[in-house]
Amino acid sequence: QVQLVESGGGLVQAGGSLRLSCAASGTLSNYAMGWFRQAPGKERELVTAISRSGGSTFYADSVKGRITISRDNAKNTVYLQMNSLRPEDTAVYYCAADRVYTDSYVPIRRVQYESWGQGTQVTVSS
Repeated sequence: QVQLVESGGGLVQAGGSLRLSCAASGTLSNYAMGWFRQAPGKERELVTAISRSGGSTFYADSVKGRITISRDNAKNTVYLQMNSLRPEDTAVYYCAADRVYTDSYVPIRRVQYESWGQGTQVTVSS
């Protein structure tokens, strides 16, 4: 398994931007990566995911056009650029890793991810 550490969360006004980072120990290029979020009283949901090569991505409908996932395998880091933030984006954001064996596969089910970070809080004020 790979160890994951998120950073970059914070408090931002509606319409603002944040960039989250997820730093991994080990060889990140072996893993597809996902960003999940969990708001109080709600289930953890997949926001976006990216294949191990970076060539394929998935976005939840609620964030399409506002959020971009990217990765730098040389730096063992995955990024989540969030723009036009809304109060409903307020949640703890988690990155997660799924060991995969094909370059283009993007896992979209929570149970597929075997490694998780500790989460970083994102709060969007109205």
